[in-house]
Amino acid sequence: MSELTRDAVETAIKNYIDPYLDSDLVAAKSVKDIQIDGGNVTIDIVLGFPAKGYADELSNKVAEVVKAADGIADVTVNVSSNIIAHAVQKGVQAVTGVKNIIAVASGKGGVGKSTTAVNLALALSAEGANVGMLDADIYGPSQPRMLGAQGAKPESPDGKRLKPVNSYHIQSMSIGYLVEEDTPMIWRGPMVTQALEQLLKETDWEDLDYLVIDLPPGTGDTQLTLAQKIPVSGAVIVTTPQDIALLDAVKGLKMFEKVEVPVLGVVENMSIHICSECGHEEHIFAEGGGQRMAENEHVDFLGGLPLDKAIRSDADSGKPTVVADPDGQIAKIYREIARRTSAKLAQQKKDFTTKFPNIVIQ
Repeated sequence: MSELTRDAVETAIKNYIDPYLDSDLVAAKSVKDIQIDGGNVTIDIVLGFPAKGYADELSNKVAEVVKAADGIADVTVNVSSNIIAHAVQKGVQAVTGVKNIIAVASGKGGVGKSTTAVNLALALSAEGANVGMLDADIYGPSQPRMLGAQGAKPESPDGKRLKPVNSYHIQSMSIGYLVEEDTPMIWRGPMVTQALEQLLKETDWEDLDYLVIDLPPGTGDTQLTLAQKIPVSGAVIVTTPQDIALLDAVKGLKMFEKVEVPVLGVVENMSIHICSECGHEEHIFAEGGGQRMAENEHVDFLGGLPLDKAIRSDADSGKPTVVADPDGQIAKIYREIARRTSAKLAQQKKDFTTKFPNIVIQ
């Protein structure tokens, strides 16, 4: 019997196509080490995205395809994650304590963008990442209530910088923490954009793998500030299936393309309604619109969420679905979306700016 080689093991691993990377793990450079001891093989896989809910499945699938190769008696597959910083727009400085910023946007209001953003953040955290949430909707901040932190006041030990509010292992900041909940923000555009910059850059974020930014709807001042002054690694577009929402969602997607921010994909909210009494399924807002949009614009379809009153009531009560019912079907969908989003981001260019020395000419 011929001696088992690393090439033979790699060839076997290539038979498994990872559903999040859309490639085999060797091509994705996720196989970091292969140890061979007679017929026993140990494989170390390091993913560029958090995958706590997927690690065991991946380990079993890889072990299964490798065991099918000749000369292998036993296979051990170790799966871990290493999340690094990825490239952002040219000329925009990184934010201290934050590796990657993911903007969650929509072309119009009422499509469930804020609910999607908070559940995405919580799902990324559940998958093993350190996550923060910045509520960029200055006029209508909703994240303090959704995170069950309304009434919380950020600490400022030095009177200049703010400590983020912690809730469900998420670090968050919002104008909603600094004003009363029923106080209207009657501000012009420049004041809004300045407030957004201050909330981002004057908060002491602590070692975040991802900062999720919940944007207001549209393509106005806040979005322009985000594109020009905030280092965004990628954007997620939230829409509902009907044509009117899709028209505006495409505008939001095109905006990010124009400012060279990668669009990680599209999330379709309110995809289908399932009657709680009889189980009848009905596409109230049309069918497959988000998927068609993703195909037409050549971006990934990250997933679809049902029209379910639990999603709304959980968020309103300050305990979003991912933490209210962590083992439920809807939480599983959000975690699937989180893995797809972060895996897509993991395939973007790396950020090497921190590797270069600062050159000062005197």
